[in-house]
Amino acid sequence: MKGLLMNGAGNAFLLADIRGGGAQAFTPERARALAAAHHLDQILLIAGNADAPVMRVVNADGGEVGACGNGARCVGWYLMQAGGMDTVTMGSLGGDLVAETAGAMRVRVDLGPARTGWREIPLAREMDTVTLELAVEAPGLSLAGPGAVSMGNPHCVFFVTDVDAVPAETIGPVLEHDTLFPERANIGFAQVIAPDRIRVRVWERGAGLTRACGTGAAAAVVAGHRKGLTGQAVTVVADGGELQVEWRADGHVTLEGPVAVDGEIAIPV
Repeated sequence: MKGLLMNGAGNAFLLADIRGGGAQAFTPERARALAAAHHLDQILLIAGNADAPVMRVVNADGGEVGACGNGARCVGWYLMQAGGMDTVTMGSLGGDLVAETAGAMRVRVDLGPARTGWREIPLAREMDTVTLELAVEAPGLSLAGPGAVSMGNPHCVFFVTDVDAVPAETIGPVLEHDTLFPERANIGFAQVIAPDRIRVRVWERGAGLTRACGTGAAAAVVAGHRKGLTGQAVTVVADGGELQVEWRADGHVTLEGPVAVDGEIAIPV
């Protein structure tokens, strides 16, 4: 079978349409091998059928997760191109997602409502999710009081004065496995440039430090607004590009940005 190598603002994916079969090609062991060989953050599988497509997301470590914002934009692009449509609805473990064309090789996706309750994220115990009772020390650096949000997957976001000074590769994996997060967590670091512009880097659970994280961008805006640091419509600057995030009045979060096709590969079945 064939797979498309794609990226969403630098977030690296392999997309495979398995509606006609081929799911056996993506066991955890095979997924890890594909991710290592092609430097992937996630593998995106399109399951379901033509009338009701379902996005499945497999991390680089072989584990399946419930949400991937930039992945949803790439899957949305593929489905819209295949069906000659400007909008498409797809299922996912995190709920239904609606994607729409937002320009040439640009896609906007409605990620659904931001979830801010401690049980929804989830946390191991009751806590104020605007400012978690969580701190970490690194050489010359002390971080505390992050916000927590679920965008279909758990996020913990620290607000810092200089994102590039944070050793995310060191802090990220430690906090990902903190006992406060029973399902592990994506660990974000956000720097407020202006109320409508922030810089974000994310250590993704099961994938590591990525060039962009769509749900991480969304979570950073929600967490930032809840702390009074940002507005609700924000440009998020990631290492791989810029994303537009809006936390709408109805509680839903939209994510918009570029998508790109990087090539096609054969996948052994």
